[in-house]
Amino acid sequence: MNRRIRFIAHASIVATCVTTAHAAEPRRDSYVENARDIAVQQPGPHEGEGTTTAYPFFEQAEGFDIVFRQRALHPGATIGEHRNDKDEIYYVLSGRGELLLDGKRREVGAGDAILTRDGSTHALMQRGDEDLVIIVVYRRRTQR
Repeated sequence: MNRRIRFIAHASIVATCVTTAHAAEPRRDSYVENARDIAVQQPGPHEGEGTTTAYPFFEQAEGFDIVFRQRALHPGATIGEHRNDKDEIYYVLSGRGELLLDGKRREVGAGDAILTRDGSTHALMQRGDEDLVIIVVYRRRTQR
């Protein structure tokens, strides 16, 4: 490997380490995050199937009680059926899916907003060739 390539590789590793280390520190300031910097591959939530990519925005924001997350459900991925312990909103940015909400099935797609109330049950399945991309918003429970 020549010196230039080694330097670029080293700089990339150092930048990744600094970004990762900094991301773990609590923050009290106002700030901007980009999805590409926080993407995390995960299995389908709530014992769902397949692979998803989560984008947990503002996880390091100290004292911030709102969860704001983007999630891409890749082909075949699901969010497993579960009962909510809080009110929660899903907003579909792109793709197609099948929603199971309190025992009823329906198709969802771009522009659909889904409110699931405390005590409600729901699941979400990606359909088609394109990722199903959603925004998830809910109030974080305070720890006592």
